[in-house]
Parts: sequence; C-alpha cells; structure tokens
Amino acid sequence: MAAARYRLSRRAALGLAGATAGSVLIKLPGSSARAQTLDKVSYMTSWRAQAEHGGFYQAVAAGIFKKHGIECDLRMGGPQMSASQMMLGGRVDMIMSSGLEALNYVKEDVPFYCIGSIFQKDPQVLISHAGSGNDSFEKLKGKTILVGASGRVTYWPFLKAKYGYSDEQLRPYTFNLAPFMADKTLVQQSFISSEPYAMRQAGADPVPLMIASAGYDNYHTTIAVSKKMAAEKKDVVQRFVTASLEGWAEYLKGGAAAEPGNALIKKDNPEMADDKIAYAIKVMNESGMVMSGDALTLGIGAMTDARWASFYDSMAAVGVLPKGLDPKKAYTLEFVNKGVGKV
Repeated sequence: MAAARYRLSRRAALGLAGATAGSVLIKLPGSSARAQTLDKVSYMTSWRAQAEHGGFYQAVAAGIFKKHGIECDLRMGGPQMSASQMMLGGRVDMIMSSGLEALNYVKEDVPFYCIGSIFQKDPQVLISHAGSGNDSFEKLKGKTILVGASGRVTYWPFLKAKYGYSDEQLRPYTFNLAPFMADKTLVQQSFISSEPYAMRQAGADPVPLMIASAGYDNYHTTIAVSKKMAAEKKDVVQRFVTASLEGWAEYLKGGAAAEPGNALIKKDNPEMADDKIAYAIKVMNESGMVMSGDALTLGIGAMTDARWASFYDSMAAVGVLPKGLDPKKAYTLEFVNKGVGKV
C-alpha cells in the first residue's frame, strides 16, 4: 500500500466510470414512497477490505452515501492491480492513493489530483524487538532493516538522509513475519495497525517507530480523482467526499457504532476477524492517524497548502521527486476543511 511511481500513458481514455444516475424508492414517515435519484460513484481502495478502510465501508453499510444521494460501488484493490491505471482507463471514478502518488501525477503530467486525506499520519513504521536496543531512529544506523521495493524509493531516502543510514543496511522485505520472529536483531517495515498485532499473537514484543514521527509528512489513504470529473461532476464529488468523511467519523467510534462497516469488511474479506479489526481501530485512534494535526481544527480529510509544500520540498531535497514541480497541481482544498468530524 506504499506510494509507487507510475509511468502512465496519457493516450488512455479518461471516462467517468460509473458516474451515472440511478434511483431507489424511499418511504418517509407519513408520506407515500417516492423515487430518490442516486448518483453512482465507484471508489477503489488500495488493498483488501480492512479496518484501515473502515470509514468508506461504514458509509456504504450505514446508508451515509445514500443519505447524500450517492450509490457507492466500493471496490477492493489487491496485488497485481494498478488503481491509477484503472482510473486512467475510465474503469473507476476515484481511487485510494497518497500524497506522494499525487505529486508523481504532477511529475508524469497525469490529470489526476488529491481531494482529501483520511490519514494525517502515514501508518508505515519500522519495527524492532523490545530489548534489542533498536528503540529509536537514531539507533537504527548500521542495523539490518527489511524494506520492500516501494519503501526504498519513497520513505527510505528521507530516513537515510536524516539519520545517516546506508543502503548496505537494507535487506528485502517479503511480507513474511518468519525472518523477524526468528532473529531478534532484525528491524522491518510494517503498518502500525496490523503487523504488530500479529507479532504479539506469535509471542514477540514489537517496538514500532512511526516514520511520520521522524517528519515524513506524506498524506495517506487519500481520495484521488480525475480533474475532468472534479470539474464536470463537482456536486457529486463533494457529496461523495462529505459522506466518506462522515463515515469515518462514525466508524472511529468503534464498538456497536462501527458494526455496519465491520460486517461489510468481513463479508468482503473473511480474513478480517473481530480482534484484528478492534485492534486496528484502537491504534488508529491512539496514534492520531485520522484525528491529529490539521484535522483537529479543520475536520477529517484535512489538507493545507503549507504541508503540501513542505512535504514536496523534503522529497525533492532527497531526490525522490525532481525539483521545479508545482505541488499545488497535485491537490485541491475545495472539497475538504469543512469541519466534518471535528470534536
């Protein structure tokens, strides 16, 4: 689910996949049934159904999208699937993305941009064993770290420049916990809301270090859309964003409030057991992944010009992105910062 660089052909069609109108019959108290027109919007996540996508599932299952006149076709991502290619080809209207991916859209001259960020903190962590002496970023210099291919071209150059790491420390990460469990000197990449739980279940005592705490300010679990759709279907896009943010505000309450979303997650992905889901919701709340920083005053999904500019500068400084790009082409603030979910 980490950001990746896309070399996309602009010759592909930019259709508005599924953004058509349908209708359902609704019955209001004391009235006869009438037709309510629903605008169909398809949204593709970055991976299989999980709590980290829970607000979108909640908005579907609890009728929040329908309340805003949206019929949401929520689709799972997965391995060997390029959501950006699917949106470029007109097969899906919106996709789950990240700030770095949006900046790469600018680099590649792809007509997409980011219209909201659910996670204020990138959930990526480097994780070590308790008692190994690897409990801070400074102490990881010279230590063996398992990092996947995408991490090596996104957050690794940033960490390497800030803490003096070297590429000689790197070993491949194969999304298998066995090497970490067998060697207490290893450090590996993980998502704070998932792998630590599996490690504890297996008997380890993991120590996660969030790369966001090191200053890696990538927006994560974002909503990306073609600029064409945002211009031509502005009202539909706004209602989709608002409903999504309301879904997240409700889902993060956890417990009974989140049950509609959780039931749909488990239907789409039976591997998501109740305990895994509860752990992820707890960590998302405790770590401030959704509600921290600008979201505390501007609401869920918040983004700012200052943070976009600062993050771009940090990525250009370490060669992840070329200098001279205009980061303002990567996003719009038009659909967020409206106080949704603000305490």
